[in-house]
Amino acid sequence: MIYKKISVGLLLGLAVFGCDVPEENNGYPSISGIYPHLAYYNEEGECGTGAVVPWAGKLWVVTYGPHLPFGSSDKLYEIDEHLNKTERPESIGGTPANRMIHDESQQLFIGPYAIDANGKVRTLAYEDMPGRHTGNARHLTDPENKLYYATMEEGFYEVDVHTLEARMLYEDANVGRRKSSDTDSNPPGSLLLGAHGKGAYSGQGVMVYSNNGESGQKALEQFDIEAGSLSEWDGEDWKLVRRNQFVEVTGPGGIYGNSNPETDPIWATGWDHKSVILGVRNPDTGWDFYRLPKASHSYDGAHGWNTEWPRIRDIGKEGQPDYLMTMHGMFWKFPESFTAKNSAGIRPRSSYLKVIGDYTRWNDGLVFGCDDSAQKEFLNKRSAKGNIEGPGQSNSNLWFTSLDLPDKLGPATANGAVWLEEEVAADVPSEPMLFSGWDFRNIWIKNHGKLTVEFQFEVDRSGDGSWENFETVELNGGESQILPFGKEQQGEWLRVRADKNTIATVHIAFTDKDERTAYTTGIFEGINDIEKDRFSAGLLYGLGDNRRKLGIAALQYNSLESNDLGYYELDEKMNLVEVEDPETFQFIKDKFAIPENVFKVEEGSVLITDDSGRRWRLPLGNDRFTGPSLSGNLRICREVATERDLFNCHGTFYELPAENADGFAKIRPISSHNLKINDYASYRGMLIMTGVDGSKAVDNPHIIISNDQKLAIWAGVIDDLWNLGKPVGKGGPWVNTNVKADTPSDPYLFGFYDRKKLKLSHKHSEAVNFRIEFEPIGHGPWMAYKEVTVKPGETYEHDFPIGLQARWIRFVSDKNCNATAWLSYE
Repeated sequence: MIYKKISVGLLLGLAVFGCDVPEENNGYPSISGIYPHLAYYNEEGECGTGAVVPWAGKLWVVTYGPHLPFGSSDKLYEIDEHLNKTERPESIGGTPANRMIHDESQQLFIGPYAIDANGKVRTLAYEDMPGRHTGNARHLTDPENKLYYATMEEGFYEVDVHTLEARMLYEDANVGRRKSSDTDSNPPGSLLLGAHGKGAYSGQGVMVYSNNGESGQKALEQFDIEAGSLSEWDGEDWKLVRRNQFVEVTGPGGIYGNSNPETDPIWATGWDHKSVILGVRNPDTGWDFYRLPKASHSYDGAHGWNTEWPRIRDIGKEGQPDYLMTMHGMFWKFPESFTAKNSAGIRPRSSYLKVIGDYTRWNDGLVFGCDDSAQKEFLNKRSAKGNIEGPGQSNSNLWFTSLDLPDKLGPATANGAVWLEEEVAADVPSEPMLFSGWDFRNIWIKNHGKLTVEFQFEVDRSGDGSWENFETVELNGGESQILPFGKEQQGEWLRVRADKNTIATVHIAFTDKDERTAYTTGIFEGINDIEKDRFSAGLLYGLGDNRRKLGIAALQYNSLESNDLGYYELDEKMNLVEVEDPETFQFIKDKFAIPENVFKVEEGSVLITDDSGRRWRLPLGNDRFTGPSLSGNLRICREVATERDLFNCHGTFYELPAENADGFAKIRPISSHNLKINDYASYRGMLIMTGVDGSKAVDNPHIIISNDQKLAIWAGVIDDLWNLGKPVGKGGPWVNTNVKADTPSDPYLFGFYDRKKLKLSHKHSEAVNFRIEFEPIGHGPWMAYKEVTVKPGETYEHDFPIGLQARWIRFVSDKNCNATAWLSYE
């Protein structure tokens, strides 16, 4: 490559390059809490953050590749208070996500490394202890001198903390498979149910181990099959606790282990296709289980690959515990005293988009270790992305934030079911669902049976296990109903029982008022407005071969055509420089071309036909997004964090789960805008976007301009997108549409919007009855909301109640007619 002479370069100063440069951090630039120089790379299909732990005056970070039980190119990193990063020479890689501080010997065990109080590193060789190290636990009988290591494929070891001698208790399932060419397989162990181990913890005389995945082809395609397990071991025998997908296992002692192991509780988090599951173990009575709603469904998937290490960690000061829980895209406040008899206090904080592997308090802030950019992209393929390549090399980064950031990101809107089209035994209560913490809760109930059933709702108001009657609903066979509750009707937990055997669905949607305004430029000032016809932009590609830069094929767009502008590269110092490299320039143009005809814009909606042939309709934004000049000019869909896609459609950014996590059925709007964004991609933990006016660089530190001032990009993080403003839109599934009697419309997105209004009309000589139905879940039953009669020439108008939430809406007419169902979301 030949670099052209820098005409402006660093003479403009780092402020022009969109970077904050705190003096105490050696002048390292930062963007939205990301320090680009701290990014870590490997030579594997994924480079996730396995653990982040302060120890011996430094911050220690270990990374992992996807399935490397015998070592890899991943590293152990040491970061000092001035953010200088050292790659430790003892690094042997692998797929580690374990971490534990052994207090008696004053050592941090992180991945296959033991680090003493002076920062000396010793290594536990994979020849002695093969496997994907997933968790540590204090020893049941000799905790002063030994600890346990658990692997993802059910290998278990006890390790002498002094000599690091490892003794195998149960053999890892990868042993004997070293010569297999299928390095990305996920071999199940023969010891326990499930195929993707996660957490380990000990106390109350047992070691608890979680598994969040299943093997086999069905698990790669379906999200709602039986998968995973929670198990415990008493030193001799294993016992299955529950057959669901589980991840974190911990207790009040966190990475130190419980200080009173005989009596302290053990906590476990997991999920199924209905909701999040929270378990707590009591030494006398065993396990109790509770349910929480999901903010995001991107973590679903029976294989378990989409959940990168949810945690419960103490982020408080010494002597002032403050537990933060991450689970299914939500930050949760978690009470340190949580038990079955003292279960009050779990509260949603805000939702997030980053994929977080671990986090900790450090230097009076929070540090999140993320999983940002996987070269392989795994199962996350879909036609909406076209034939786009993954990044050339896997990389991730740390995210430095304030202590209160978990309260400041996306709305805490969430949903979850206790029963979902399942057989229910008479007078047997459901598991409790969290009920407090939101302004509005909508309970959606359907009796799928033939008999009339009375559903009795009960509430535990204080979290002490005392239940009282709350509401009673009687439903005939096939009947459904919604129960709305406001903030004044509270209780820690809600459960339900039926008076007869039946098949039932009980689903709860939770939401607060969205205090965000509509579209605002703010930190996005300078990204081209949709009105701009002529603009400079570019296609993005994270380069491979250890070049560790972002390649940009810059283009000049003008009406219906584009012209080559040149090839540029962005480095870790946020220098954007033009480079002579026609081969890479053409590669990016070919492999990262924006696909056309991803969706169809109709008069009232965007019509999506997904890879399974299902039809979905999304609201319209600014009318200018429909223009023919935009076809092939605006990136629609791209992975921006490992196995997470952004979908940028007609002026709204959406979170789009992988197809194996139910895809478009669980799409979630993030924010709406009027921006002409040409491309976006992940690089060194940042979100980079093109289609930017470089003249705004002086006023906006998120804008970086090139050395020749011909090209500009925007840099931030994906969670900055919440700041664009709340989602808005307009349209409907029918607009002057000839509809058939008793034939439902396509589903039209309803959930996650704020103020929602409906206008319903028709062109028919007689009155027409319309049934309005909601699908609150995404993979559940349709439920009747309201039936209305509309006379000829009239328009039925309806303001939906503030706080009403369901994911999809549709309409059914009782006559063949020409009808319009128009919704506005403000």
